[in-house]
Amino acid sequence: MKKTQATILIIDDQEEILIALKLLLKRSFETVLTCSDPKKIRDILLVTDIDLVLMDMNFRRGYEDGKEGIFWLKEIKNLKPTAHIILMTSFGNVETAVEGLKLGAIDYILKPWNNEELILLVKDTVKQHRKTNKQQQNNKLTTMFAGTSAAIEKVYKVTNRIAKTDATVLILGENGTGKSVLAQQIHLNSTRKEAPFISVDLGSLNENLFESELFGYAKGAFTDAKQDTVGKFEAADGGTIFLDEIGNVPLHLQGKLLQAIQNKEIVRVGENKVRAIDIRIITATNMDLEEAAKQGVFRQDLFYRINTIAITMPSLRERKDDIKPLTAYFLTYFAEKYDLEVPEITAGVLEQLQNYEWRGNIRELQNRIERAVILAENNQISIENLGFDAVIAKTDTENIHSLNDMERQKIVERLHFYKGNISKTAEDLGISRAALYRKMEKHNILNQ
Repeated sequence: MKKTQATILIIDDQEEILIALKLLLKRSFETVLTCSDPKKIRDILLVTDIDLVLMDMNFRRGYEDGKEGIFWLKEIKNLKPTAHIILMTSFGNVETAVEGLKLGAIDYILKPWNNEELILLVKDTVKQHRKTNKQQQNNKLTTMFAGTSAAIEKVYKVTNRIAKTDATVLILGENGTGKSVLAQQIHLNSTRKEAPFISVDLGSLNENLFESELFGYAKGAFTDAKQDTVGKFEAADGGTIFLDEIGNVPLHLQGKLLQAIQNKEIVRVGENKVRAIDIRIITATNMDLEEAAKQGVFRQDLFYRINTIAITMPSLRERKDDIKPLTAYFLTYFAEKYDLEVPEITAGVLEQLQNYEWRGNIRELQNRIERAVILAENNQISIENLGFDAVIAKTDTENIHSLNDMERQKIVERLHFYKGNISKTAEDLGISRAALYRKMEKHNILNQ
């Protein structure tokens, strides 16, 4: 029987309970972690994605009123509001367990438990947890992706064509443009949408942990390997793995990554067993990988393997028409998050936002709106609330000059890439041939 790719955390101060539950749940779930000291819960949740917490309500002998369980339930929900928790209690503490349900627990079970009923409850809760996360994620992505600019419409068009396929996708673009959002959007519109979406920031992986994090490890493989552990590739089995910042992977590790991507097989650290994986691969970078390959700092065979379909996320400077709907979305989102009234923003302030160059792209817009929502006085967003000087309007000319320079550079770069082909260049830039000619004339590049 194939195990469910899920991570279960069991918290109980009795070693025999932890052993019994781990043996039972390991039959159905890939990863089962145990914790006998609730003070370690925070550390575990901060570094591990947990699908379900199964927690006892009493941790010290002589204290059987369940109050500790309620305390740690609140702590977990404060740290991870979306955490799904099942409480374990004795018959005499049912009333306290019901209080736990009111505070956010999903359900409770009585000790001693029925094995079959427990397995069914855990499976249903894991399924519910993933469904809830996907619904929240999908709602957020749909709004985050709102836009009608030519640049983002081009991305929509390509995304709709490739989502249902299993083609390997490389997402390019500046930091903060929403590359990870696009990767999730592709997954959620694919035939794999009910399976896991696993995101890995390759740029932040410690070189010494590269293989164990991606491919997993066997118990005893190294000093701290106290149990068999699934890596990110296996966790994504049946679904999609998103490898962000792939351009930052050191050259000497790229071969191992290529082998896993190319063969759809991995070997856990400390094992010889080859494990087949059924995954779709999406990668992203803000680097020019083609140039990096020419310079010998990125493997050319890896570049070609991940570059079946390439999509470039436009910068916010290239989608100015979308600043207004994105601003409206963030105003509502952060007002709800902080339980505040949605503040107003004047047409004058919006115009200044549209004239700003947004080097940090959507991420910068998001951060500035969050700041403004918190600091707004009289329910009105001001330039100062957004973290700008009051004289931002006077810098518009400077910004426009900067934008013109960047636009010219982009056109020259794309023309060079397509060897002067106007049609292909216009399509790449998301504009018409006529518009491209006008811009070339404006920037005096008709003869270049």
